[in-house]
Amino acid sequence: QVKLVESGGGSVQAGGSLTLSCVTSEYEFGRFCMAWFRQAPGKGRETVATITSTGSVAYFGAASSDRFTISRDNAKNTLYLQMASLKPEDTAMYFCAAPARSWVCGSGESDYDYWGQGTQVTVSS
Repeated sequence: QVKLVESGGGSVQAGGSLTLSCVTSEYEFGRFCMAWFRQAPGKGRETVATITSTGSVAYFGAASSDRFTISRDNAKNTLYLQMASLKPEDTAMYFCAAPARSWVCGSGESDYDYWGQGTQVTVSS
């Protein structure tokens, strides 16, 4: 059974940094695109960034493109999201997601079949 486990969330002050990680298991991580999404209270899920199987950035949301970095380590089956200059509006539950089909590398929720439980990021002003 495919499993995605996020970690690295927490509470920080505005301007701070966090690095999120997502470890996968029972999944051929190196063959697939991966993605980070986030969902703020009372809002829909938003695409943060997606990355190809070889580590190229496929998509970056407008809200985060200049402050966040998505990367991956295929040897460790791990996806990362480095977040800098955090703002209160970055407060959300952050999820990693993986597709079931190796040719899928979209930026929409419906492109992804497997999801982690999420890690909470809270940014105070």
